[in-house]
Amino acid sequence: MTTIGNSDITYEDVVRVSRLEKVSLGKTAIQKVQNTRKLLEKSLTDKSVIYGVTTGFGAFKNTAIDSDNLKKLQENLILSHAVGVGDPFSPEISRGMMFIIANYLSKGYSGARTLVIQTLIEMLNKNVVPVIPQKGSVGSSGDLAPSAHLVLVMLGKGEAYYKGKKMKGEKAMKLAKIKPIILEAKEGLALINNTSAMCSVGSQALFQSKRLLEIADLSASLSTEALRGTTKAFDARIHSIKPHNGQVAVAQNLRKTLKGSTMIDNTKVQDQYSLRCIPQIHGAVRETFSHVEKVINTELNSVTDNPLIFTENGKLEVISGGNFHGEPVAMVMDFLAIAISELANISDRRIASLLDPATNNGLPAFLTEDGGVNSGMMILQYTTAALASENKILAHPASVDSIPTSANIEDLVSMGTIAARKCLEICKNVEHVLTIEALVSCQAIDFRLKEGYKLGAETERIFKRIRKVVPFFKVDATYSLYFDKIKSVLEIYS
Repeated sequence: MTTIGNSDITYEDVVRVSRLEKVSLGKTAIQKVQNTRKLLEKSLTDKSVIYGVTTGFGAFKNTAIDSDNLKKLQENLILSHAVGVGDPFSPEISRGMMFIIANYLSKGYSGARTLVIQTLIEMLNKNVVPVIPQKGSVGSSGDLAPSAHLVLVMLGKGEAYYKGKKMKGEKAMKLAKIKPIILEAKEGLALINNTSAMCSVGSQALFQSKRLLEIADLSASLSTEALRGTTKAFDARIHSIKPHNGQVAVAQNLRKTLKGSTMIDNTKVQDQYSLRCIPQIHGAVRETFSHVEKVINTELNSVTDNPLIFTENGKLEVISGGNFHGEPVAMVMDFLAIAISELANISDRRIASLLDPATNNGLPAFLTEDGGVNSGMMILQYTTAALASENKILAHPASVDSIPTSANIEDLVSMGTIAARKCLEICKNVEHVLTIEALVSCQAIDFRLKEGYKLGAETERIFKRIRKVVPFFKVDATYSLYFDKIKSVLEIYS
């Protein structure tokens, strides 16, 4: 059970909730939310001018709304903004969005009623998941279109998944015995002015990236042994005089993993960069991950609504700002995309070295004993080359782009959700590449074992686990049938 409103959340909390962990609302948060709402309702009776509450939105900011239309204003906001297109987000991404929205509303700066937050939490706990198209957000004023599709279901509209089936939102809410809400003043705006989509996708990308960092070091260790590389470049003294934390950690991982291996050839002077510079390259990716983690966790605990409601000594002040702008997330998602792509680039180079008799230190071409009639593992590197190339295209930064919206009122937008979506796709590609590297390196290791060499204790454990589910290939086979099996093994070690 994750409780919101009492303490900070992390991207890992988002992932846990996305995977069906239950959620509750803390008592402290309830009091704060109720106090803010009470003061907001009082200000409405005083006929105060409040953006998005008693005025229109965006370019209609100077259009006054009469009191009879305050509820209709909020409903119309949701209806008109639910214009996303494309394939829907996974249920995990949608659940993450719901959790993120409930969390920032619980801080009491948005003016929503506790009923709104509790409805989101009830939907999470009963697994009523809105169908949310992936495309249509420019990342400010927040993730408007995706969030509007989410809110439609809260109103008994739109579409949702319930018990594994896609259906009308009204039906899903009825089956789950959740009463749809009627939006009051400010609540529609509070629910969609956010960075929930980019942060939900970004949380999944971070979670996958953390696994990939460990898998990359393991795959690299197997390849280093298969190529009979030297561990000289991993000497602690080298890294003590270039002490980036990530670099130091990777070198330490490699020394530990390769300890005791007789496949290592320390008579060699040096190896190619894809072996020799593993600590510097993998380490730089780790440094990037640490920075992105900090930014995403900060954003997850931020109030991204506009306008914001501040209360002090029983008085209310409403201030318009730009916390909905997704630039911090957009930039770090682009940064992470570039960094994670490098794991595939260097892995592909190691795979190419293992397959090429000019660079694989005595192994048969394409790791097959009967080349010609057998192609061996030749085409596996075609796949990794294609994935690495695709990553380079996907890694083009989204955050440097902007197209003005809302009659130039919103004249520079973040494209943060595009950045996050691209980053998550890159993570999936990188996992495929590292899986193939493990498959190829284990094939090469079998040849080394026949020569009388031994693996290090750590890599031997990994190798034996892989060999329980993937055989040595004497002749050509459908290698793709074994990808998921290798992934399941590598996941144990990540």
